[in-house]
Amino acid sequence: MAVFYSELMRKMERDGSTRKTESEKMSGKESGTRQRLVDKCPECGSVNLIHDYDTGETICGECGLVLHEQMMDKGPEWRAFTQEEKASRSRVGVPTSYSVHDKGLSTAISQVDRDAFGRKLPLSTRLQMWRLRKWQIRSRVHSSIDRNLAQAMAELDRLSDKVYVPPPIKEKAAVIYRKALDKGLVRGRSIAAIAAAALYAACRGSGTPRTLREIAEASLVDKKDVARCYRLLLRELDVQMPIADPLTYISKIAERTGISGKTQGLAIQILREAKMKRAAAGKDPMGLAAAALYIACLQNNEKKTQKDIAEAAGVTEVTVRNRYKTLKRQLKLELPD
Repeated sequence: MAVFYSELMRKMERDGSTRKTESEKMSGKESGTRQRLVDKCPECGSVNLIHDYDTGETICGECGLVLHEQMMDKGPEWRAFTQEEKASRSRVGVPTSYSVHDKGLSTAISQVDRDAFGRKLPLSTRLQMWRLRKWQIRSRVHSSIDRNLAQAMAELDRLSDKVYVPPPIKEKAAVIYRKALDKGLVRGRSIAAIAAAALYAACRGSGTPRTLREIAEASLVDKKDVARCYRLLLRELDVQMPIADPLTYISKIAERTGISGKTQGLAIQILREAKMKRAAAGKDPMGLAAAALYIACLQNNEKKTQKDIAEAAGVTEVTVRNRYKTLKRQLKLELPD
């Protein structure tokens, strides 16, 4: 009986020590977790902690103490050295875009009739994918608003490519068109005209040098219709447009006519002086830019005629001549007639 009692006591002590060891381990794990989640240096109390993801260390920026030396790298396990390589290896889709009618959140089934190994699909599978693609397109565009947006965004994409508008301006034009659609301004009007007016409004608001004539010619809509829709957008959406700056058209006209950079600098100085003397108020910015370039060509002895500059600017020779005389008189320039 005494032997049994002693063995029982020995077993209880062994179980207690084991339980104590496990509790110590758990407390050690909790303290380690607490240590990893610390937000200040235990040495100097500074909160200026530097996380070096290359070496996996967390370092105090004040005293240089290394708090942790094994950090988890949350980045990708692959490397990319070019933007195309990075885009091809990314596991996420394209970001949301207002220039796509469904904001790019839906799935598109491609037209490629080959499998992952490049082998041609059998006829039954191709027919099945054709049916899936058809119903996928129908499911993406199922209401009148979606159909309107799909047609408008396609037209906006075509216009942006034709007049060489950057993607941020196209996104801004898409936002303007969506606001017009929400207010019911598109009903009874041409979708192409509203899209062209939205693109012109986005160009004017951002200072992109695109004229109404250029956008109207690219959209195959009459210029009067685009101008009418543009005024409607400004009035109904309460959009405040900045005054067009003729300085933004200098490089555009000079590039078309092959004018040197020195002459462009002289034209910019002429326009700035005209602004200071209020000589450019109420005048067409394209005509002013063309006249300033013509004056700069005369001062720099570049052989450019009024006809060449007028054709590059999209204005008449009479406009260039009148603006030339106005600038010459108000700025008191000594130029040959």
